Amino acid sequence: MIKRTLTLLSLLVLLCNASVLAQKKQARQIVSKLMVEKNIPGISVSVIEDGKLIWSEGFGFADLEQNVKATPNTKFRIGSLSKLLTAAALARLHDKKVIGLDDSIYKYVPAFPKKKNDITVRQLAGHLGGIRHYGANEYVVTKRYENVDDSLKIFQESPLRNVPGTKYSYSTYGYTLLSAAIEGASKQDFLTNIQNEVFSPLSLNSTVADDNRRIIKNRTHFYSVGSDKEWVNAPYTDNSNRWAGGGFLSTSEDLVRFAEAHLKDGFLKPETRRILFTPQKTSDGKETIAGIAWRIARDDQGRIFYHHGGSSIGGRAYLLVYPQQKTAIAVLSNLTFARFGINEVSAILKPFDKE
Repeated sequence: MIKRTLTLLSLLVLLCNASVLAQKKQARQIVSKLMVEKNIPGISVSVIEDGKLIWSEGFGFADLEQNVKATPNTKFRIGSLSKLLTAAALARLHDKKVIGLDDSIYKYVPAFPKKKNDITVRQLAGHLGGIRHYGANEYVVTKRYENVDDSLKIFQESPLRNVPGTKYSYSTYGYTLLSAAIEGASKQDFLTNIQNEVFSPLSLNSTVADDNRRIIKNRTHFYSVGSDKEWVNAPYTDNSNRWAGGGFLSTSEDLVRFAEAHLKDGFLKPETRRILFTPQKTSDGKETIAGIAWRIARDDQGRIFYHHGGSSIGGRAYLLVYPQQKTAIAVLSNLTFARFGINEVSAILKPFDKE
């Protein structure tokens, strides 16, 4: 009887392994097709399920000139996924009662020029604060900004786009202001605070500020597509004015571990997680698409998922999380405005779908 039981268990293990191999093979084919169709030089993909990293792989190249292949350890620009990291730092301070979500930002950034209407921390974090986004010539920046206060000078004299709370208006500069509020509340510079509150507690050892001055191991090169459809080096840009909203490097593995920490107790309190993942409302009672940074949606089967994309010079990133299935996928690339989003990332995840 014992021998027969062991034989059955061995058979189940073999069948399970075969199923996983088939899932990975199908997912690889989808990624390879995506790279060809969207003309992407390098990609990294990671999938986590029930706390276990079930697939992590690099495709193509991190450095075309030196023939360096992309791997799960390659650090890519994650663009606006940086906002999710900043939201986590904010949430940690909220848990510790260091910052109040409904406090005025002037409580923490008193030097910010007074606007006609007050702005709360929650509104900034949910893109309801009325702060403007990039101007026409502000996406590519060559100037180095030494601190957050200097970065505020870019937009602090600009009028609000709308009365705070009345309209969802996406703003990376809103997150620059939010990082100033984090500094004011925590009495730490923003990069130190996010390291202490997010990166270190979650062992995100490959997530760092995209500092052009530093030698950063495994940082990818950054590419764009030229007029002849061939790859070219992306233009030089300095992200020091937008750490909080678009200035970090990370790996696909770090990002799925980061996402997974939001699906269980420990990193954040349950009530704070609920706030992160509950759509905010405008002053007339209409739900927006986002809570605190995270966007909330449902798929064609009615299943809720959380998500966010990030675009930057030399980078495109996407993070998608199914909370009920405890599954997350991160897809990172090194191409400016690489054309993939929810549909493409969902297709890569589909072979691993448990339902």
